[in-house]
Amino acid sequence: MKKKMILVLMMVLVGALLFAEGKAVTSNSSYLKYFAAAAAVGIACLGGGLAVGKIGAAAMGAMAENAELSGKALPFVGLAEGICLWGFLVALLIIVM
Repeated sequence: MKKKMILVLMMVLVGALLFAEGKAVTSNSSYLKYFAAAAAVGIACLGGGLAVGKIGAAAMGAMAENAELSGKALPFVGLAEGICLWGFLVALLIIVM
């Protein structure tokens, strides 16, 4: 519950920063795209790391009982790692655009 509250507070602060009106934000807003790119990569990698940790632990437990399941568990770990790649691609698009 505490993690959700921190996440909501962080989203509110980021929203306030992005949609704030003023001379400082409009005159030099190029730093916002770097902040957004860092947030995209950071959140995607945190989510991917959590997913790989849980899927990897479950896959190792399943392979300990039945070794034939290793081929079926590996693609799921790869899909979870793909989340980090998508975060990187979104960050790259944010910086380039």
